Amino acid sequence: MSKKKATREHILATAFDVASTTGLDSLTIGKLATDVGMSKSGLFSHFQSKENLQVAVVEYTGQLFIERVIQPARIAQTENVEHKLRLLFKHWLAWNRSFQGSCMFIDAWKDKADEADCVLQAALQGMTRRWLDYLVHQIEKGKASGEFHVSIDSWQEVYRLYGIYLSSHLFQSLALETHDHQRFWLGIDSLFSEWRQS
Repeated sequence: MSKKKATREHILATAFDVASTTGLDSLTIGKLATDVGMSKSGLFSHFQSKENLQVAVVEYTGQLFIERVIQPARIAQTENVEHKLRLLFKHWLAWNRSFQGSCMFIDAWKDKADEADCVLQAALQGMTRRWLDYLVHQIEKGKASGEFHVSIDSWQEVYRLYGIYLSSHLFQSLALETHDHQRFWLGIDSLFSEWRQS
């Protein structure tokens, strides 16, 4: 790895840690330069603007999400689609717990963004959409293999699934979720009991 690439990796890893604690909006060239031990001009040369820095962090985080959530389930010897999905959900919850504050993506999401936010919002939406598409694809595989009922609407089920995930996130922040996420897993068990072919 070149020195420039290694420096950029160090910057993005530090930026991810900051954004995981205080949100993407907290990232500034000046503060991050101090955190990574660089001059402001030196850091600026890598990104040219705060918006570019935020987008780079989103893209970096997307790669971490693949490494920490998707890849472990891909390489595991899973018995069936349900088993693979349960592994994905387990790592998804662990990913959520990696944030010290609220999830940076939930906090940064805006339904109506001004022009300056458009590139960042497009990056956030693109990453989220790829994850939702991946979940739909897994359910479709379960339907194709005969494991899940062919009549279920895969997008509707991902809608329900995401609702369970967001509810768990909220309940966790209010100390209303158990340490082993029983409420989340009860919701997941209920989905799978409906999806399975009997």
